[in-house]
Amino acid sequence: MDHEHLTRVMRRLALEAGDRIMAIYNAEDFEVRSKSDASPVTEADEVADALISEGLAEAFPSVAIVTEEQATSHGQAVSTFLIVDPLDGTKEFIQRRGDFTVNIAYVEDGVPLRGVVYAPAKGRLFYTLPDGRSVEEKGDFDKEESGEQVALGVSVPDNRALMVVASKSHRDQATDDYIGRYAVRDMTSAGSSLKFCLVATGEADLYPRLGRTMEWDTAAGDAVLRGAGGEMVRFDDHTPFTYGKPGFENPFFIAYAPGVLLVKE
Repeated sequence: MDHEHLTRVMRRLALEAGDRIMAIYNAEDFEVRSKSDASPVTEADEVADALISEGLAEAFPSVAIVTEEQATSHGQAVSTFLIVDPLDGTKEFIQRRGDFTVNIAYVEDGVPLRGVVYAPAKGRLFYTLPDGRSVEEKGDFDKEESGEQVALGVSVPDNRALMVVASKSHRDQATDDYIGRYAVRDMTSAGSSLKFCLVATGEADLYPRLGRTMEWDTAAGDAVLRGAGGEMVRFDDHTPFTYGKPGFENPFFIAYAPGVLLVKE
């Protein structure tokens, strides 16, 4: 894989999809339907999915592509592929809360090596550089030329006073009970893959997820986190988190800054 080309393409497609999403977000009204699993889907999900899928297929014709909106066509496990969540945080989008993201990642041998997370309503753009390091770009986000880049790095955590980020729409008692086993200085909530980015920037130390997610929900944020020096493990046994599983369904997980003393369940 040509990582220079990959970075340019993923960044550009995320920005273009963000423009399409925001046009619908800022409209007076938009249609919301339910998918077969009862999760919501909007025109913005479908428009962004089509744009990104077509762009990736044109740029990387020999690489498998997995997307949330086309997942039913992918029944087999794969190890190297591009994976897309065109609009992560659809509930946040519908409620016009702004915490939604465009996510594109490249997975090789089960590891998310490169990724981009774009939060168009918040004007935040995170991605991995060709060498794997993660940055947040500032500025007006020109489609072809990148602007000022700020290197990302996870915190040096103080286990006596941790900053924890948790889901805005999917908090439950099990998550709160687990967080309660740490010495927590403060907590924040965020939607979509922004939670990974808050750990990557050092704004949070720990993000546990004790709920159902799919690989397209996490791959891009995981890549950004890893490129900032962070880690992500399975919740049950703290073993490395991998991608390309049959059905693309994730186990529970913990994303964190190294130095956090993880609690066993």
